[in-house]
Amino acid sequence: MFTIEHDFDATVITLVDEGSPHLEEDVTIQAFAECVTIEQYDSRQDEVVKIVMSMAQIRELAAALNLPEGVYRLSTKKAPKP
Repeated sequence: MFTIEHDFDATVITLVDEGSPHLEEDVTIQAFAECVTIEQYDSRQDEVVKIVMSMAQIRELAAALNLPEGVYRLSTKKAPKP
């Protein structure tokens, strides 16, 4: 299950792990104009762990989810000169 909320400066997605015998903590993803943050509570350390990703990293992650094993570089398409 997941939820999506649109705040003033970010879109917030919360992923809830349900239905398996070993449940992980909820994951909260906040998408801002300049970056995306991913947070999850770590019960071993009793703290929330936060990862900050640039928009370029997010684009690469999205592309990587549908590619086979390998090393890739996304290219930016430039408009042809008139």
